Amino acid sequence: MQGLKSFLFENKSIRQTVLKNTFWLTFGNIISRLIRAVLIIYAARVLGVAGYGVFSYALSLAGFFAIFADIGLTPLLTRESARNPEKRTAYLSTALGIKFIFMAISALLILFIAPLFAKLEGVQELFYIIVFLFAFDTLRDFFFGYTRSIEKMEIEAGVSIITNLAILVLGAGALFLAPSTKLLTMGYTAGSAVGLFAVIFVLRKYLREIFSSFRKELVKPILTEAWPFALAGLLGTIMLNTDMLMLGWLKGASDVGLYSAAQKIILLVYLVPGYLIVSLFPSLSRLANTDNERFRSIFEKAIKAMFLLAFPFAVGGILLAPRIISLVYGEAYSPAALAFTILLLTFFLVFPGTLISNAVFAYNKQKLFMWFIGLGAIANVIFNFLLIPPYGIFGSAIATIGSQLLANGFNWLAMKRINNFQTLIHLPKIIAAAALMSVFILATSGLGINVIVIIAAAALVYFAALWLFKEPIIRDLNPLALINGVKEG
Repeated sequence: MQGLKSFLFENKSIRQTVLKNTFWLTFGNIISRLIRAVLIIYAARVLGVAGYGVFSYALSLAGFFAIFADIGLTPLLTRESARNPEKRTAYLSTALGIKFIFMAISALLILFIAPLFAKLEGVQELFYIIVFLFAFDTLRDFFFGYTRSIEKMEIEAGVSIITNLAILVLGAGALFLAPSTKLLTMGYTAGSAVGLFAVIFVLRKYLREIFSSFRKELVKPILTEAWPFALAGLLGTIMLNTDMLMLGWLKGASDVGLYSAAQKIILLVYLVPGYLIVSLFPSLSRLANTDNERFRSIFEKAIKAMFLLAFPFAVGGILLAPRIISLVYGEAYSPAALAFTILLLTFFLVFPGTLISNAVFAYNKQKLFMWFIGLGAIANVIFNFLLIPPYGIFGSAIATIGSQLLANGFNWLAMKRINNFQTLIHLPKIIAAAALMSVFILATSGLGINVIVIIAAAALVYFAALWLFKEPIIRDLNPLALINGVKEG
C-alpha cells in the first residue's frame, strides 16, 4: 500500500511521473466523460435528432469564437512553468491578467458576432447562456495548465470528475423539468461553474499571491511566445468545428445531429493519447535542446505507445461501427455509422500527430506547426464545400481525413528534421496483435454476443498477443513494476 500511495501521489522519476499522471488523467477523464456521456445520450434521446443538433451546433459555434480567450496562454504557462519553477507564480499571475482581457473580447464575439452565423432555428437564444459556459470552461482549463506544470494531474482528475457530476445532475435535472435545449444549456453551464469553483478551492494556497505577482516585464515575452500557440489553436479549432458549421449551412439540423453523434465518440477517444502526452510534455520541455538523445529515446517510446493505442481503437471500431452507434444512440442514429467508420481512420493520424505537435512546441518551433495546421484548416473548408452537397455527412468525414493527412503529414516531416526519430521498426508486433484481434472480432460478431462483451474480449486478445510477442513497451508501461520499487534504467 505504501508503494501504491507513493506511485500515485509522488514524483520519483520521469517514467514513474509520466505513468502516474497518465493514470490520473486517464482515470479522471474516463470517469468524467462517462458521466457526461450519460447526459449527452439522454439529451440526444429526449431532444431528438433535430433538438440535439441545435444544442451541438450552438456549442460548436460558440467554441469557434471562444478560441480568442486563451491565445496560447495555457500551454505556454505549462511549458514555461515546467522550465522555470522559480517563476511559476509570476507566469500564472501575468498570464491570467492577459487572459481576462482576451476573455472579454471572446465574450463580445460570442454575443454579437456568433449570432450572425447562426442558421438553425432556436440557436440564437442560447448564446447568452453559452457565454458564461465558455468563461467557466476556459478559466478552469487555464488553471489545469498550472497543475500540469507542477505535474500534479491528480488535481485535474478530481476536479474533472466533480465538474461532470455537477453537469450530469444539473443538466439531467433541467431536462427532467422540461425537454428543451435552453434548459439543458443552463444546467450544463451551472455544472461548469461548480468545476471552476472547485479548482480555485484546491489551488487556493498557490493563488494567495496571484494579484501581487503580476509582472509587466513578462507581458511582452508571454504575448510574443503565445501567439503561435494561439494561431495554431485557432486553426485547430477551425478544423474541429468546420464540419459541424458547414453541415449546418449546407444541410440541416438532422445532418448536424447525426454527424455530431459520430464525432462525439471520436473526440472522446482523441482524449486517450492526450492523457499520455499532457503527462509527458513537461519532461519533453526540459529535455528539448538540452539532452536530445534522451529526448529521442523517450519520444520514440511515446510514438510507439500512440500506435499501440490507435490500432485497436481504429480496427476494432471499424469492424463494429454500426453496432457501436446503435448501442450508444439507438437505431434512429444508424445513418451515422458510415461517417463514424471513416472518422475512425483519423486515429492513425491524430494519435501520433498530437504527440508530434507537442514535441514541436517543446522545441519552441510552434511556428512550423502553425503553417501546417493552417494548410489543413484551409483544405478542410475546401473539401467540405466540395463534398458536403453531394455526399452529406459522409463527405464531411472524408474532408476530415484529407485535411488531417495534410496537416499531420507535414508536421511529421518537420519533426524528423528537428530530431530524427524512427517509427516503422517499432510497429510489426503491434500490427500482428491487431490482426489477431480482428480475426477474433470477425469470428464472434455473428454469434449474437453483446457488443460490449466483444469489445472487452477483443481488448484482452490484443494485449495478450502483445505479451506473447514479448512487446517491450508492455514492460515499459507496466505500473506494477514501479509500484514494487523497480528503478528507472
